[in-house]
Amino acid sequence: MMDGIINVYKPQNMTSHDVVAILRKVLGIKRVGHTGTLDPMATGVLPVCTGRATKIIEYLDEDIKAYTCRAKLGIITDTQDVWGEVLEERDPSGIRREDVEGALRGFRGTVMQKPPMYSAVKVKGKKLYEYARAGQEVEVKARPVYIEEAVLTDFDPEEGEIEFRVTCGKGTYIRTICTEIGEMLGCGAAMSALERTRSGIFCLESAVPVEELRKMSAGEIEKLAVPLWKPLWMMGELNLDGKLSLRFMNGQKLRIREMEKMAEPEEGRYGNLYKVFGTVDGKREFLGTGEAIEGGRILKVDKVFYVR
Repeated sequence: MMDGIINVYKPQNMTSHDVVAILRKVLGIKRVGHTGTLDPMATGVLPVCTGRATKIIEYLDEDIKAYTCRAKLGIITDTQDVWGEVLEERDPSGIRREDVEGALRGFRGTVMQKPPMYSAVKVKGKKLYEYARAGQEVEVKARPVYIEEAVLTDFDPEEGEIEFRVTCGKGTYIRTICTEIGEMLGCGAAMSALERTRSGIFCLESAVPVEELRKMSAGEIEKLAVPLWKPLWMMGELNLDGKLSLRFMNGQKLRIREMEKMAEPEEGRYGNLYKVFGTVDGKREFLGTGEAIEGGRILKVDKVFYVR
């Protein structure tokens, strides 16, 4: 079984699950999953994990992601994008470039954002888009999301369109940012195009179009796969000898002072997690991930990836 991550370029009019289904068929395996869902109308970087690499999906979901977004000024829709039903039209002719730049400056750091009704966020065990399709109203609470930057990259007053770049954390809805920009400008706005340009270490330049992958053999795709430990750059790194490696794989807690510390964790989300490498049958292998507990003295197994 192939254990790795493939950097896929998802086209428009295809769901993230469609991409997974294509790779399952080409590779002949069931254990395939994507990180960070892209809407059907969005394009761009979609890391897809295969085999044991599916166990790192929860880590990669936390990765910083970057997008290029276009929005149409002067319209308000039920889905917050141009493919929904237009609820209202307004005149955006008075909007200036500096107005848009001023609006975007409000999207920095941790901000409160209310998820769109046409989304998979669950309220009372039911997805919001199910309420929306049934015409039912439900209270949706705003939640904190992290936005590193939001920068205007193009302003076309004649077409009434803007383009901006967003770098953000998990759970940020770019459609909602478009709507909020429209509210700030007083003219309304709806997303008209969205491309993910980066997800963690995976970037647009190395993404392989899904249609190309469909034509490849399993062996050719395996050559493109990134080792499952590589995207975990934010974690620290520990190296274990043979005896400790066996104990780690058996789920035992270990003293960190007995290990070779190769790197400290990056500050932030994974400040107490380590990639754990060890010697098995004379070879250095990636064993799994571990969490430093008890003041950093003890390593507790988080996930074991290596299978003999």
